[in-house]
Amino acid sequence: MGERYSVLRDLSGARTASPFEMALPAELGAARGFAVGAEPHVEAVELSKREVRDMVRDPEVRGVARVMPTSLIRPIEDGTGEQAEAEARAAAATWGVKAVGADVSTRTGADVIVAVLDTGIDATHPAFAGVTLIQEDFSGSGLGDKAGHGTHCAGTIFGRPIDGTRIGVAPGVTRALIGKVLADDGSGDTEGLLRGLEWALQQGAQVISMSLGFDFPGMVQRLVDQGRQPNFATSLALEAYRANLRLFDALMQMVAARQAIGTGTIVVAAAGNESQRETGPDFEIAVSLPGAAQGVIAVGALAQSTVTGNGLVIAPFSNTFPQISAPGVGVVSARAGGGLRTLSGTSMATPHVAGVAALWWEEVLKSPLPATASTVTARLLAEAVVSPLAAGVDVADRGVGLVRAP
Repeated sequence: MGERYSVLRDLSGARTASPFEMALPAELGAARGFAVGAEPHVEAVELSKREVRDMVRDPEVRGVARVMPTSLIRPIEDGTGEQAEAEARAAAATWGVKAVGADVSTRTGADVIVAVLDTGIDATHPAFAGVTLIQEDFSGSGLGDKAGHGTHCAGTIFGRPIDGTRIGVAPGVTRALIGKVLADDGSGDTEGLLRGLEWALQQGAQVISMSLGFDFPGMVQRLVDQGRQPNFATSLALEAYRANLRLFDALMQMVAARQAIGTGTIVVAAAGNESQRETGPDFEIAVSLPGAAQGVIAVGALAQSTVTGNGLVIAPFSNTFPQISAPGVGVVSARAGGGLRTLSGTSMATPHVAGVAALWWEEVLKSPLPATASTVTARLLAEAVVSPLAAGVDVADRGVGLVRAP
């Protein structure tokens, strides 16, 4: 019996020409107006060792990796929710919305399509009134959001004001793709995640937000439960992690290549919450997958300093080596079932960057600049600022700085 693998294919080379027609080179095809660009397709199949070897020889195949468990990046509730919500109501906006400059931006994310790959969404929440929500379940647990994680993240990206309090960075977004890639308990796997990514790309997402991570310890435990010795299970899990990193790198190369036939897509992911800076400088963990994949914008979390006037600091849990940072502590957003909720984590920082990316998409689309994901990414990273940060914040911990709206 084989193991279950994810297989990434590029279908752009598939031809429907008759045997008597000569295929055009890609460059000539583009010059004559033919569509050129990668077309990713993901499938999950059971393969033996011999079948894996044969699969990678297929010229359409860009990656093969054992299916791994995934999990939402668990947010932190630190008991400051009531204070954070009171401050947001008093300011008429969350501190995150104000910190990234969305409250003073002339852009709202109008006409930009955003995808949220998470635990689903509470579609009845007032924060999403007027938004066309296209939902798809890849978790097997059905639509909706019992975990509340996806609802909170979506609220930060495009939520409408609740009782006069602005929670959304890009409240002008009117079309959102909600891919439920994590089940009601927050668990999932790379099969569901990759299928969700493929779906979001096919649906025309210009921004994809993922506040989730690969569950390496979970895979080790699963292999141990199947009877493997711990050392052997760890080696197998490491092999799977490495293969999935390569598969995601290949997928992101294909995402970038899609700009040849369209505007392209920006993919944003959380850096992870595994660091323990309060313990000491040796307790830092680097960005985890999928944020570690090439071409994905990994997001670190910032907190307001407890020292007045000291600027923003790195959240103690935030993994190091992100590309950019955003508010991730004491973030007020939509609660599944109604009302507001305060959470902390790189999961909460990521939707701030996704929302700002939507604002930059609108800015670029209304400018003479090339309307591509590369242009938007360049503006997003170039316009980040470091002046609001506390002195001594390490560049390795905050990336290019705090994300800022146009």
